[in-house]
Amino acid sequence: MTETVDVIGGGLAGCEAALQISRRGIAVNLFECKPGIKSPAHVSDSLCELVCSNSLKSNDVTSACGLLKEELRALKSAVIECADACAIPSGGALAVDREKFSAAVTNAIESYKNITVRRGLVTDFDPGKITVIATGPLTVGLLNDKIAELTGGLLHFYDAAAPIVSAESIDTDFAFAADRYGKGGGEGDYLNCPLSEDEYVRFVEELTAAERVILRDFEGADVFEGCMPVEVMAARGRDTLRFGPLKPVGLTDPKTGKRPYAVVQLRKENAEGTMYNLVGFQTNLKFGEQRRVFSMIPALKNAEFLRFGVMHRNSFIDAPKALNADFSLKKFPNVFIAGQLSGVEGYAESIAAGLAAGINAARRTKGGQAVVFPPQSMLGALSRYLAAPNPNFQPMSANFGLLPPLDANIRDKREKKRLYGVRALQFVCIEAQNIV
Repeated sequence: MTETVDVIGGGLAGCEAALQISRRGIAVNLFECKPGIKSPAHVSDSLCELVCSNSLKSNDVTSACGLLKEELRALKSAVIECADACAIPSGGALAVDREKFSAAVTNAIESYKNITVRRGLVTDFDPGKITVIATGPLTVGLLNDKIAELTGGLLHFYDAAAPIVSAESIDTDFAFAADRYGKGGGEGDYLNCPLSEDEYVRFVEELTAAERVILRDFEGADVFEGCMPVEVMAARGRDTLRFGPLKPVGLTDPKTGKRPYAVVQLRKENAEGTMYNLVGFQTNLKFGEQRRVFSMIPALKNAEFLRFGVMHRNSFIDAPKALNADFSLKKFPNVFIAGQLSGVEGYAESIAAGLAAGINAARRTKGGQAVVFPPQSMLGALSRYLAAPNPNFQPMSANFGLLPPLDANIRDKREKKRLYGVRALQFVCIEAQNIV
């Protein structure tokens, strides 16, 4: 009788791992603590809930995350298939309707008779049994202690989620639809809220002075650069936001025919377009302060906030000390760590870790050799980064700096990235043919 593999965690990585294992004819117990227990960042009872942005970033293969998603498509990622099926207009990015995406992944899980979803809190597991741990960066309690025991201790950083507003409460007299540089090809998938110089300066002043949530756990906290709270960015200098989430480049206000001084972008949260999130506005401000300060944006002066931004602690293992490049633990090779807990950062990266861990858990069950993806691929380079010695290890997103250099010296940056992508996909397609 084929051994059953346990997958602990029903998020992006856990669902991807479960589906990869199941597709290979192996029974899976998928453990999910919701709805009985939710972390501070979760609100839904569903599997595969997106707790921060609803965007999986760019689809352009000349971007690192776009290339990684294309590799995942070549490797038949089940979760990326669901994301593509639930995509909503978002310029050149892959953004999804949260509820439909979660439902699609849940339906995919339930369509496999050899996957059993077990609801309830897991506090322990047998490190001798083939198990995928994908409990995410918010793992707590006895399970957190168990993982720390097996891996030599957990590290942490803090990140934040952006607010969501009701579409009907946005004053469109002070906004215009457009995609940066017209990448969407249509009338525009983003609502852009321009700010004059005076409006911007006042906004930054109030933002930096606004009252933040103060919790003992957050004192002296390390914040992941890719999820930096907007008020922290603003405090770095008056123009920091204008070169970050409020950058106006590639946009022209149709009312003036000119580029605005600064722009706040709003992105659809669902296919119906009834909700929008404030792009790049992760925050740790008190809820009342969020309403007060963000309502200074002219288009949001009467905004109805459907969800305020929140900040939370993310844990991850010290991967170079604990993890192999196939996502198994060095001291406990039957235990695989996937998702953000492994030290990757980002939605696509978490899915990629789940895919690799799931494939290798299945191969371990059948007595096969582990698959370590080639270093020329984004997935392979990311997994090797996790396993390489690094005394100052920090979570990593997909980026071209992880890839080995090209044979030729290409000066044009976009062409260089394109060639990185061509090479990566060649290696991944070869690997995909060999993976059973």
